[in-house]
Amino acid sequence: MALVVAHRGASAAFPPGNTIAAFAGAVVEAADWVELDVHLTADGQVIVHHDPVLGDGRIIGEIERRHLPEFVPTLHEALAACGPLSVNVEIKPDGVDALRAELIDQVVTILLSGGEPHRFLVTSFDHDIVDSVRGAAPMLPTGLLLFDNSREDVLQRAVDGGHTAINPWAPLVDGEFVDRAHDMGIAVNVWTVDQPEQIRLLQAAGVDAIITNVPRLCRDVLNEG
Repeated sequence: MALVVAHRGASAAFPPGNTIAAFAGAVVEAADWVELDVHLTADGQVIVHHDPVLGDGRIIGEIERRHLPEFVPTLHEALAACGPLSVNVEIKPDGVDALRAELIDQVVTILLSGGEPHRFLVTSFDHDIVDSVRGAAPMLPTGLLLFDNSREDVLQRAVDGGHTAINPWAPLVDGEFVDRAHDMGIAVNVWTVDQPEQIRLLQAAGVDAIITNVPRLCRDVLNEG
């Protein structure tokens, strides 16, 4: 059975997600994993927020942690709220480029500090970022995010880079692609899927995980069989 990954936590119930309430909600809604997004503040704190820019237009990389809204958690706080769940940490390729190396270093340090690197998957649309994480911490599982139809190229890059997963946009995925990925030793975690019929189709295709805004619904659909 595919794993249920709560996109930004239980984000449908606690919009827009990426908050302590949404992560705690993912535990209650029977998710297996949580997916979240990280950025670095001007004073070197790793925080969890989807975009590099706040709703009022301020750039996170140019703001100190103490000046962010209270609902924006640090990565430490988010991981604590996720409790027993495993966590997919997406490192965003945008934001303040000068902070990128420090963000990678800090994420690696935080994820290794608990002594359970297997509980995490570090991903990014910027595959150079994922390669950097892999080089810094080979014990941390890593994966490549995909939004276009370069599936074969990304699969081969995942294999060549020693990555364990590819996280493609759901419309790009069918059973043939999943079989090919599995033959190459790569897990397929699709995003972002909220409709029961699409969940059923992806389950039948053999995907490893479904990233969803509605973890409880996804769990119920997967349990139908």
